[in-house]
Amino acid sequence: MRLALTGAGGLVGRFIAEAARAAGHSLVLLARSPLPGADEHRPYDLLGPLPPLGDVDALIHCAFQHVPGRYRGGEGQDPEGFRRANLEGSLRLFEAMRGRRILFLSSRAVFDGYGPGTLLTEAMPPCPESLYGQVKAEAEVALFAEGGASLRATGVYGPGPDHKWRALFEEFRAGRPIEPRVATEVHGADLAAAALLLLEKPDAGAFHVSDLLLDRHDLLAEIARIEGIDAPLPPRADASRISPLDCRRLSAMGWRPGGLSLLRQTLPLMI
Repeated sequence: MRLALTGAGGLVGRFIAEAARAAGHSLVLLARSPLPGADEHRPYDLLGPLPPLGDVDALIHCAFQHVPGRYRGGEGQDPEGFRRANLEGSLRLFEAMRGRRILFLSSRAVFDGYGPGTLLTEAMPPCPESLYGQVKAEAEVALFAEGGASLRATGVYGPGPDHKWRALFEEFRAGRPIEPRVATEVHGADLAAAALLLLEKPDAGAFHVSDLLLDRHDLLAEIARIEGIDAPLPPRADASRISPLDCRRLSAMGWRPGGLSLLRQTLPLMI
């Protein structure tokens, strides 16, 4: 299959690009600048002209313009520019790919308005509280009308120079106090596996992508074990306040995330 991929330079995009190449797909990267590993690069900016897409079989849309390091609140001081780039830019892509397979990287942020401890199912209406969540939810409406599928992902982890826990690990090594936190996580490779699985399916709508409920206490205990660090661990956070994503729809298709075993295999690559 000939795939167009946006956001290939980001954490999720890198995992999807690697998995797509390994699966034998031909990869066209839509990005501002050329990136390694593509069969072809076509210049693309969310606010710029659309590249030619007539020879592409499917689109995986991961690109998102935001303040570095922030998603919720990623609009910074320019909410209108944020909406124009990420919503209008996405809708133009969906229109250009009409009649072909489209996958869109969405987020659990579409559910932020639900109370703590709510099991979040795909059938529940979105209830975003941030502009980030609103833009993702509005893009989904247009996507589903075109028969596309979204991957509502939880926090994504995995190795890379800019991985999400780098600053946390440095604070822990320095012996500084760590704020308690528990969150849901999924490895980037498992998210990529979900995307490739859905490429081959006609199913439309939202698919939830989540794996571990991970407390910083346990994460940093593993780092302490690997590195021989004698530093105080943060207290455990209240896991009952977490609203997990119900992933049974994706699991019924054969998706099997790596769980704690994959986390333990990955951590040595992240330190």
